[in-house]
Amino acid sequence: MFIAYVVLASLLALAMAGSAFMTFTRNPAVMGNMTKLGVPEGWLPWLGAAKTAGALGLLAGLAAPALGVAAAAGLVLYFVGAVVTHLRAKDHELAPALVLTVLPAVALVLRIASS
Repeated sequence: MFIAYVVLASLLALAMAGSAFMTFTRNPAVMGNMTKLGVPEGWLPWLGAAKTAGALGLLAGLAAPALGVAAAAGLVLYFVGAVVTHLRAKDHELAPALVLTVLPAVALVLRIASS
């Protein structure tokens, strides 16, 4: 179980770090999506910080299980919020947000199971 957590946490942390970078640098694709969903531009630093914290927490969870659990749970909540935001905006392109809700949920289960 721990090896599966290491692989998933590492890949998910890499994806979150890349997404945070694109959020912080106001990548046009990110900005277009956020505008379409009605997310205020002032929220972007907080959203990028949440993704960064999730990425770092997943990696820290390799050594400190409680941090891995907290980071994975935080990312699940983050992406549940993303799914809700898509639904409220009547945007039915949910696949990325749903996948990114499931992956940290699996990481959470793996981290708890390997503790």
